[in-house]
Amino acid sequence: MTSPLLKIGTRGSPLALAQAHETRDRLAAAFPELAAEGAVEIVVIKTTGDRIQDRTLMEAGGKGLFTKEIEEALLDGSVDLAVHSMKDVPTWLPQGLHISALLPREDPRDAWFCRHGCGLDELPAGSVVGTASLRRQALILMRRPDLKVLAFRGNVQTRLRKLGEGVVDATLLALAGLRRLGLADKLTAVLEPHQMLPAVAQGAIGIETRMDDARTNAYVAALNCGETAARVAAERAVLAALDGSCRTPIAALATIADGSLSLSALVIRPDGTEWYRTERIGLPEEAALLGAAAGRS
Repeated sequence: MTSPLLKIGTRGSPLALAQAHETRDRLAAAFPELAAEGAVEIVVIKTTGDRIQDRTLMEAGGKGLFTKEIEEALLDGSVDLAVHSMKDVPTWLPQGLHISALLPREDPRDAWFCRHGCGLDELPAGSVVGTASLRRQALILMRRPDLKVLAFRGNVQTRLRKLGEGVVDATLLALAGLRRLGLADKLTAVLEPHQMLPAVAQGAIGIETRMDDARTNAYVAALNCGETAARVAAERAVLAALDGSCRTPIAALATIADGSLSLSALVIRPDGTEWYRTERIGLPEEAALLGAAAGRS
């Protein structure tokens, strides 16, 4: 094959590449012409968020740091589709782009790692927990104000290495990413939503395309998971209503069972001293309306 039929834009971290490969494999399984060698090319794009490692995302400018350069490549035609962790995608997309499909969602819960083998509630007072997430920081301090939180950047492997070196006593990572990397066996515990409500769209992979690219959109549409799309729509509507960013600790989780969508949402001060939590139940097709109502309440 002289040139690829599709080019996938992605970050170069091990997790981002695993997600891009999953997307490529799903496309190949759905369309025989995309299964041919070289039919789908993966293009690695370094983003601002990858370059900045000396400060938190909040200090660096908030959401969009992991998507800006990839979206620029989409808009100039360098790539045909982009694969994102949906929790990194800003609420508002550049004009001309849209999330055209969501893959089946992985487990959205957070995983807990502790050098001492103990859980969050058993960690000795004064222990240091490393996280770059303002949401995780706030929820840790809400539950355990006697702990210290240290800003902790880096990909999954880097953070686990720092934990092993004793930089911190414990850290948290998304369970979905660990599963995609085959590292879930290393965790100490899985935190249930009542302990640590997940980030909006955590565990979901989104595919972004140009709205006017009918050929690519036709391919990508075959990968869309309707249940995941409804859950993510509800959660992102909360974020939109609250005008959320990396500067605002917001958590939300939607689940679907027996034809009903249940949504939990929370906004909290960074120091964990005040919070507001709300619940909504409705039909999956009302997902965005439920999320917007929760965010405005």
